[in-house]
Amino acid sequence: MRRFAAVVAFLLAVAGCGADTVPSSNPGQPDGVTVGLISILDVAPIYLGKQKGFFADRNIDLTLKPAEAGTETVPAVLEGDLQFGFSNVVTLLLAQAQGLPVKVVSNGTNSTGVEGADFGSLMVRGDSPIRSVKDLAGKKVAVNVLQNVVELAVRASAEKANIDPESIEYVKLGFPEMPAALADGRVDAAFVVEPFQQVVLSQGGRAIASSLVDIAPDLTVAVYFTSKQMVAENPDLARRFTEAMNESLAYADTHPDEVREILPTYTRIGPEVIPDLVFPKWPAEINRESITAVAELAREENLLSSEPDIDDLLP
Repeated sequence: MRRFAAVVAFLLAVAGCGADTVPSSNPGQPDGVTVGLISILDVAPIYLGKQKGFFADRNIDLTLKPAEAGTETVPAVLEGDLQFGFSNVVTLLLAQAQGLPVKVVSNGTNSTGVEGADFGSLMVRGDSPIRSVKDLAGKKVAVNVLQNVVELAVRASAEKANIDPESIEYVKLGFPEMPAALADGRVDAAFVVEPFQQVVLSQGGRAIASSLVDIAPDLTVAVYFTSKQMVAENPDLARRFTEAMNESLAYADTHPDEVREILPTYTRIGPEVIPDLVFPKWPAEINRESITAVAELAREENLLSSEPDIDDLLP
């Protein structure tokens, strides 16, 4: 938690600097809006929505700015360098619990809610002696970020299997590194998301749990957010962005072929993998119950030191 505390200290300083978060625009011209996000499968709806003109239809000139990690978008939004950002719900719950002025404006991506058919899985090598989550006690499990949503999901699977989540050694590895780490035996298991889930499967690996499903049914995994200052100073822009995002989410959820077509335009996912990808769900509505479940589990697992105000965080 010390690493996160240092980040929080920086963000609190940013939050108090009074940065200008309102995009500049000329009368009669579209509002220039920049959104920070990671170039992954999850954000396909906003790219598709931009292509389809859903944002332009609402007088928004949209720029999508890739980031290395979702945590990068929080300070950039609070500083006013970005008007909106994409981040997982645990990162925003951590920020909100520390008093940072973040505000969710729309849904981002959800688990499929289907055991054995989600866009991320807890996986092992095909020849691993590990047959179930119960066998992970004392083992090394790779997660992309420590003390965040993926680790929390693995902890949920451990709780479900009636083993102590603290008995697992969590190892930080980037998703692209996980297939090789599994194959080489550097870790015993890894929580892998698409497209790397397909890579592990192609190597003969197998899933032992759908950990996001173990947190909550139809889990809202990530959302789009802004600062409270942005909402207060330009509520009309926030409303129009939310409307465009909702249309984009609904369109992506019902047009998977078009999602597959747009993926090569902003990701490095190989064309040979794209047909087999398991997509997340992209409902327009945020699953508030699932975020409450995330917050409760994060408190139980000591990832959150204080109770967040979910009503203040969500729209």
